[in-house]
Amino acid sequence: MQALFEDGVLQRNGAVKLAQSMNAVKVPGTVQGVLAARIDRLPADEKELLQTLAVLGREFPLALVRRVTLTPDDELEHMLSRLQAGEFVYEQVAASDVDYTFKHALTQGVAYNALLVERRKLLHERAGVALESMFAGQLDDHLSELAHHDGRSDNIRKAVEYLGRAGQQALQRSAYSDAVTHLTAAIDLLQKLPDSPERIQREVFLQLAVAPALIPIRRYAAPEVERAYTRARELCERLGDPPELFPALCGLWLMHLLRGEMRTVYRLAEQLFRRAQVSQDPALSLYAHYAVGNTSSWMGEFLSAREHLEMGISLYDRERHWPLTFRYGGGRDIGVGCLSYAALTLWQLGYPDQALKRGYEGLALAQALSHPFSLAFARFFVCVLHQLRRESRAAQETAESMVVLSAEHGLTDHLAWATSLRGCTMDGQGRKEEGIAQIQEGMGASRSTGAELWQPYFLHRLAEARMETGRLDDGLSALTEALATADEHENRFYEAETHRVKGELLLWQGAANAPGAEQCFRTAIDVARRQSAKSPELRATMSLARLLASQGRRNETRTMLVDVYNWFTEGFDTADLKDAKALLDELSALTV
Repeated sequence: MQALFEDGVLQRNGAVKLAQSMNAVKVPGTVQGVLAARIDRLPADEKELLQTLAVLGREFPLALVRRVTLTPDDELEHMLSRLQAGEFVYEQVAASDVDYTFKHALTQGVAYNALLVERRKLLHERAGVALESMFAGQLDDHLSELAHHDGRSDNIRKAVEYLGRAGQQALQRSAYSDAVTHLTAAIDLLQKLPDSPERIQREVFLQLAVAPALIPIRRYAAPEVERAYTRARELCERLGDPPELFPALCGLWLMHLLRGEMRTVYRLAEQLFRRAQVSQDPALSLYAHYAVGNTSSWMGEFLSAREHLEMGISLYDRERHWPLTFRYGGGRDIGVGCLSYAALTLWQLGYPDQALKRGYEGLALAQALSHPFSLAFARFFVCVLHQLRRESRAAQETAESMVVLSAEHGLTDHLAWATSLRGCTMDGQGRKEEGIAQIQEGMGASRSTGAELWQPYFLHRLAEARMETGRLDDGLSALTEALATADEHENRFYEAETHRVKGELLLWQGAANAPGAEQCFRTAIDVARRQSAKSPELRATMSLARLLASQGRRNETRTMLVDVYNWFTEGFDTADLKDAKALLDELSALTV
């Protein structure tokens, strides 16, 4: 906390750089001693002015100096000229005023540290009051400076207010590291105030703001995110049942979701839905439908998931709900979330064209919002959707763009997922081993903070890649882990496909495994039917049909495949339905 306020620098553009404290900079003591001696030899009034300037920062406007020193203009200009002649400061012309700058940061530090603590506090308080007066109509442009000066004075309440506002402002601009710095500092300072309902309420707001700022750079499932949302919930319970409890529960739901802890996720989603029903607030209903729909999708309840996600889409209004992104949405737009999850759910249910439409609607919305975090999220889902549709080139392009975006904005989780996704697309480029390495790299990065949600999916992809390189035992090991992870956390999203690929891998190991492979295919079909997941059912049926046809059971096979193929009403240009049609034609020719 001390380091945060130790070396703020007032820039011409009004921003404060929170740099290293002077104590952290290794400077020979003799240099500091020479500077201190030079400053001590100044006339008393010039020395006092130089120390006051040091409080204002490395760079400061003349108008601020006038308000803080209350020195007559002629006398002030004379002293500033003397300090310039002594090469302590120099003048530079600004757009609307004259600015002054310390010639060396070390000079500012020595002058500042020579001040008595109480004198420093008084000058910082004056600077804060002066800034409020100078920029009364545009305080939002000077929040960092105000927080800096009030934080070094005894005016803790104002410092907390301005730090909180500066953090919110940084969050809305996707400046996540700055947001975390400001908001964490506000929370720390707040603890110096007496315990009261007002202080608790203010901390709730700050904790709910710092969590979505932490998510992009520290990851969804990071301990710091859990602490922020847990603390917010605890504080809400002390206040009774305030409205802020809903966003606190939303945050905990999201955090546990990314950890893949579906039992806890389900309980939290139910709580959110009940609260939304009681409140009859459309915004809460939107977030509750998203939570239940999202949870249902991961648990393999795709019909329920579709119903809730489509309800969320119908409730979403960009103008009304985008501003709530950092309050309820974990830092990403809720409309993008509903559309993206609806896309994957529709693919599972056997509507690949509608799925693609929803996926690109989510992507278009994220692009229109110009919000990097929501855009990375949308690109991730579009990439997965292209993989599910077996469109490798489109998947590759989307993965590459997601890698660049995530790296550019420091989106840690998304960069890990994008790395794995890019690895999944490398098999089509003849770079299978490099692809396997990238899948594993991304998975390892996700696991480092306990983010298990997407592990079964990537384990499945890893198994496929290993199978194609002939590493059959390694592939089987990955599938076994995927199924175990899914069972442990009740993550059923990709369960049918995992059983199917296990059967394919067993066949690759040898014809003697045909009974085991057949059982895997039938299990995959049973799971898919239970989930109403027509796309996985079609794939598993094709795998079983090929196996049975090789054993001479063509009539049985064709009947089975015709039933599921004829169910489809769209997607006939996708790879799966083309393959199914070709297999049906082949089986028809063989049975004639």
